[in-house]
Amino acid sequence: MQNLDEENDEYVAEMVQAGDKDAFGVLISRYEPKMTRYANKFLYNYQDREDAVQDVFIKAYQNIQSFRTSERFSPWIYRIAHNTFINVVRKQSRERVSFFDTDKLFAANIPDENETQLREQSLDREVLEQCLAELDLKYREVLVLFYFEEKDYEEIAEILRIPKATVGVRLARGRDRMKRIYNETTV
Repeated sequence: MQNLDEENDEYVAEMVQAGDKDAFGVLISRYEPKMTRYANKFLYNYQDREDAVQDVFIKAYQNIQSFRTSERFSPWIYRIAHNTFINVVRKQSRERVSFFDTDKLFAANIPDENETQLREQSLDREVLEQCLAELDLKYREVLVLFYFEEKDYEEIAEILRIPKATVGVRLARGRDRMKRIYNETTV
């Protein structure tokens, strides 16, 4: 039996296409943490996130034959995840969308923090989430992929199926709108 842990994603996907069901487990172990982190940026409800990540892998497995092994696997599965998460957001149109892991950005259990600083951090988190929730989805998704999933313009374009130039435009407009919303919120 071949050790697939050392093979690239595209080869492992090719093995899945050839009927090696265990190979899909390798892809799951590689991408589950990434998909979970990505879901955390879109979905507040823990159960929704968990279900959506499972749906990503179910859809990936069901559609693995459509994956072209001459292309990169990462954008392919991120595109599936993106579409899955966006569908969950649209179904729950009033649910707030979070793009920052605010627990990491504003760690509350820092030993030398005083209570005033903690209150200010709490306010900052609320303002930040409010600003993000007010951004159009097309700007939020590009900001998440660029800043939190660390995808480059080409990968984002591939995932969202938009021109690379559009990625740059949406990033710039998203940042500008975020600043404007922040300034309006904090005035």
